[in-house]
Parts: sequence; C-alpha cells; structure tokens
Amino acid sequence: MPVFYHTFGCKANQYDTERMRQEAEARGASTVEDPGAADVCVVNTCTVTNQADAGARRYIRRMRREHPDVRIVVAGCSAALRADEYSRMDGVSQVVAGHDPMAVAASVVGARPVQIELRTGLDRIDTESIGGALLRERRGATRGWLKVQDGCDRKCSFCATRLARGASRSRLPEEIVAEARALARHHPELVVTGIHIGHYGLDLATPSTLGGLLAMLIEAVPDVRFRLGSVEATEVDDLLLNLLATSGDRLATHLHMPLQSGADPVLRRMRRWHTREQYRRRALEIAERVAPLGLGADVITGFPGETEEDHADTMRLVEELPFTYLHVFPFSPRDDTVAAALPDPVPQRVAGERSRELRNLAQTKGAAHGRARSGERAAVVVEGDGATGLTEDYVRVTVSGERPDGASGLVSGRLRYAGDHLYIVSPR
Repeated sequence: MPVFYHTFGCKANQYDTERMRQEAEARGASTVEDPGAADVCVVNTCTVTNQADAGARRYIRRMRREHPDVRIVVAGCSAALRADEYSRMDGVSQVVAGHDPMAVAASVVGARPVQIELRTGLDRIDTESIGGALLRERRGATRGWLKVQDGCDRKCSFCATRLARGASRSRLPEEIVAEARALARHHPELVVTGIHIGHYGLDLATPSTLGGLLAMLIEAVPDVRFRLGSVEATEVDDLLLNLLATSGDRLATHLHMPLQSGADPVLRRMRRWHTREQYRRRALEIAERVAPLGLGADVITGFPGETEEDHADTMRLVEELPFTYLHVFPFSPRDDTVAAALPDPVPQRVAGERSRELRNLAQTKGAAHGRARSGERAAVVVEGDGATGLTEDYVRVTVSGERPDGASGLVSGRLRYAGDHLYIVSPR
C-alpha cells in the first residue's frame, strides 16, 4: 500500500512522521514521494497558531480536490485538539487524535476508523506513550532527529502546544542511547529535540538532566556530532555549558534560546518564567566561554500591551547580545490560550513593522558574524547534493570542491568569505 506523508510544524513533528512511516512500513506499507501515486495520505498537523490549523485544513481540501481517490489520515497536534472537526471534513477517513505512530500505522494499513474520544487534549495526550520502537533513520536527510522527551509543563499564555502535547514526559536514557547508535549509522549529525528538552529527566524514576544525557551520549556514541534543539537560557546549566565549551567537534557550539521579548512587562504577560536580566546574564556567560557561538532566538512582536518602549527594550537587548539569527513572528492570537483574551491589542501593521526592524537587525548581526568567521576553521555537515552545509555554529556555507562520496557527510576546513557569503573548500 503506497503512502504519502505531509508534515506541518517543528522537528518533533518531523520526528513523529518518521516514526509513523517506519511503523507503517513494518506493517507492509510503502512510502511514495508523489501524492498522485498514493493510496493513503497521512497529514501530520501543527497547532502553534490559528493559521497553522487553517493551513492543515486547506491542504486536506486541496488533496481531496486533486486526488479524490486517496484516503486521508489526519494526526498530530491540531488533530489532538480538533479531532471532531477533522472527522467531519470531506475526504478524511481516519483521525488519530495525537502523535501515536502505532495508531497511525494501524489506521493506514487496517483502514479501520479510529475511535475519537472527545475529551480535553491533556486528558488524552498525557497517556500517550513516548517509548516504542527505535527510529533507525530520517530518510533522505543528512541530519537525524533524536527526540528525547515530549510535552511541556510550562504555561506560556500564548502557547497551545502544551494542550496538544500534554505534560513533559522523558524517554529512558538507555533507549535514547540505543536510538542514537542506530541513527548514527546513517547521519553524521544528530539534533537532540523535543517540546521542552530543558526539562528532560525531571520526571524519571531516577531523575536526570539534559546535560547528564548529553554527557552520556557523547561517551556512548562516537563518530557523530550532536546538536541541541531549542533550549531555554535558564536551563543551560553548568554541566551543559561545560560540554559546549570543551567537547570539541562532538557537540555543536550552537544554542537556540527562545527569548520572546526583551521587555519585562511583556514577559510577565506572556507568563514567561525568566526576566530580561536573567536571560541577558546567562547569554553573556555562555558567550564568554563558548566560541564560535551560534546563538538564535524566537521573538514575538506586537504582543497585547506591548508599547514602543517595550519594543525598544527588545531592540536594545538584541543589539547587545551576540545573536547570529532570529526567528521573529508578529503576534497571532491562538484560540484556547490566555493571550487570545488579553486587552490592548497591538495593530497588525505595528507588529509587522516591529518584526521587520528586528529581522533587519538580526540579518546585520548574522552577516557580521559570518565575516568574522572568515579565515577560521570549521566542521561542516554537508547536506543534500553536497553544495551547502552547516557549521558547528549554525552558519549556512557553500561547499566548494569535490567530495569522494559525492554528497553528504562531515568535512573540516578553513572558511572563506566572498560575494557576501561564506564557503569552505572540502578536501579532494
């Protein structure tokens, strides 16, 4: 049975899709890259914004219109919160209200309708297993995803992900090590991902930490580079900082630390648990010890009640800290969140202008970082057809020269800056 997969959203969703694919293939299904050649289309949805929900619905309607004979199975975060809505859509034959790869595989192969339990997302998802068969490969990709936990215990006022993903649940360290060994056979770099990886291990019978897990992985799985996914600044503890500073090529010197705002009044309305100064202090401590450092962050502009002074505070903080890139989003109200009902909305035009200012600043800082790296050595994971790759500090570079294997892998060399971009000459 040929199956086509379409994934919306984050690395955790992409990892889940790979697990779904693997479980379906274990039951006799095959994977196709052309929806026109498929009998089944699995749509793994995202619910980070109302627009993400709408995007999934548009895609399903388009699939139904262009491929009326394809059976559609819907799963993922949006399905976890809106299972009944998807079940009523024309063309949807099954809905898996969550991320369980075995339930998706059973829906794909068995063609049996999945029972939709119309309970709250937390009631349903908190019991969803995070274990199961090990993922062996992220097919068609150089870098592999290694999901170490799921769910989130924080209650940011703008976020619906915790409703869709449930409470923080950690995988056992020995299971993660076994999966990393399997993935390392196919991928020179593994990205440690999840929904809130900074809370890794807190719920285990023998509590652990993200730093403890990384130390174990570095020792147990040689010949692969690890890279951290998104992690909060206040959750980069001293052990993790020491690993970043001293592990050489084993742990990429790159952190993506969500900021959301550089103004304390906005952070309080967002129900973030750190202050501007706490974030600032830790970022500077990290930058003092880790080099070269790729530092990124998420920022939301136009959050309800954000003033011009609040925006100016965010601009000043971004200017001061050694960011190399930002992901900037104008605020978009998300149903069922506290932020959707907050007073003092900021006009979308203003939020958009503030976003452009921050993006321009981040682009300037990123370009300066790239120029500063010229002449320095880097370890680059080469992707795709071998034309580009990522440095340890998360800089996209052009790869010049012929590779013996013709495509992906890890190469080391000296960076050069020309034509407004960096390149590296790989060894012949």
